[in-house]
Amino acid sequence: MARYTQDSRERVRDAVDFEELVGARTELRRSGARRLSGLCPFHEERTPSFGIDPVEKLYHCFGCGAGGDVFSFVMETEGLDFAGALESLADRYGVQLEREAEDPREAARREARGRLLALLERTAAYYVRVLWESGEAAAARAYLAERGVSEATLREFRVGFSPGAFDRVLAASARAGYSADELVACGLAVERRDGRGLIDRFRGRIMFPLCDERGRVLGFGARALRPEDRPKYLNSSDNAVFHKGRLVYGADLARSAAARAARLVLVEGYTDVIALRQAGVPEVVGTMGTALTDQQIDVLRRLAPTVLFCQDPDAAGQEAISRGTSAVRALNERTRGRGLDFRVVRLPAGSDPADVVRRDGADALRALLEGAVPLARFEVERALERGETRTAEGRDRALEAAAVAIRPLPPSVLREELVQLVAGRLGLTESLVASALAGVRRAPDQRASSNGARAALDRREQSERAFLAYCLALPDEGERRLAAADLDELFSSPVTRGAAEYLRGRLGSPAGQLPAGDEPLARIVAELVIRAGELEATPAKLELEALQLDLHNLDRRIATARTGGHERIGELARERQQVLDAIRRRLS
Repeated sequence: MARYTQDSRERVRDAVDFEELVGARTELRRSGARRLSGLCPFHEERTPSFGIDPVEKLYHCFGCGAGGDVFSFVMETEGLDFAGALESLADRYGVQLEREAEDPREAARREARGRLLALLERTAAYYVRVLWESGEAAAARAYLAERGVSEATLREFRVGFSPGAFDRVLAASARAGYSADELVACGLAVERRDGRGLIDRFRGRIMFPLCDERGRVLGFGARALRPEDRPKYLNSSDNAVFHKGRLVYGADLARSAAARAARLVLVEGYTDVIALRQAGVPEVVGTMGTALTDQQIDVLRRLAPTVLFCQDPDAAGQEAISRGTSAVRALNERTRGRGLDFRVVRLPAGSDPADVVRRDGADALRALLEGAVPLARFEVERALERGETRTAEGRDRALEAAAVAIRPLPPSVLREELVQLVAGRLGLTESLVASALAGVRRAPDQRASSNGARAALDRREQSERAFLAYCLALPDEGERRLAAADLDELFSSPVTRGAAEYLRGRLGSPAGQLPAGDEPLARIVAELVIRAGELEATPAKLELEALQLDLHNLDRRIATARTGGHERIGELARERQQVLDAIRRRLS
């Protein structure tokens, strides 16, 4: 990851109009001197639980727990890493970034990679010119026109055509100062079969640039036009800059629309992605014809919370969905409820998404998308359709296959509907289906969350957060208290202790020096700042929160003393009573 100076990061932070940045994602209304509120852009809700501090440039949602600073917001809404978010904001607000001093070897590697990326960019632009200006590309233009894709949409995706000659890219790149080694390193040239020099890797094919989430060309997918050219699709091989398993086609163009729609439409082919975007479904991306990898699923998760798998309904397509759902389920278990809501779109038999648009129109496709079914329902229906239900043994196997999909579901309307579906289709009683589901119990830590909200914090951590929020609301008094406190003694939660350590000496400007990439710290600081903006804070209320912390601290010390048979239990109990009396006086 590129390392930029702290001064650069702060100049970007200062330049950002945070109200404008967030306002592009959700309508904001003023709800206090230092707070704007709106519907959360990260989860579905009807009552606003999302707020920002436009001065400190922090955000927090009390519904789903999302929060952080300006960089976190761009990372979450645009699917970028920290460096990408920083660079994107710097470009948007005209801030010049400065790099930290680099190890010479690291600087050399960065420069070498930069040259390869520049070579790929200029080659992509060359292929675009050939497609639209060369007579040789007439057949390619005709093929694309038959697919119903406009020139404007094709140009948006930078679709091009590679000439049939053996050395066009080689010669043009050499004239521009690129070496043969660089052409091989980024996958644009390969060794001749007879070993006598290099030739262009891509020749006489429609070229689809494969970009990362920031829109940088890393490789190409190339479709043959002639039946004799094999393979039909030829992709860049994994190399110094390109790794197919890490990319999702069209993610760079879909990310803003996906953030607004809170969903992605996942298709298989390049032309499906292009056709759906042209049809008014801009939140579409493609798998590039492979089973989903963990890295690709991570990309999807960064882009949107819901993914609609719009796969061809043939046997191969159904198998691809099955492979993809296994990977998605594993991701959801790892992320404990902050994974993907994965749904399946039922396409007409013999049709891919582009066929539906071309034959039935964009509205027909959008209706199919709205009818996407939950992953569990798809898996149950698939198990029932594939099962042999004429014999008792076949129904047993179908029942167990369906149960595998239903067991992980929490008690819900969907679970009940699926139990009824299985019972009705197999001619069984619902009690028998329920007995089959009880065969395997899920581990407690795998229970799904109803809406991704955080688990309830214990009372002590709630008190610690409330105390810090009051410190932020009354920074002079708060600084005095934090400066005098033994933070290890006062805070039991590592999260709140870390926040207190960071905030000590920074209550007047809490977002000013947030360390790059520390998202947990950014989230809690954002939450505390937004909470502080809602408080009618007084020194007396801050004192009450401090007393509550003292009470929790004494309870913990007494419990420890009892476990160890300590003689100071009586003394600690008297201290506790004094604190309790002080709390009661302030509440009376």
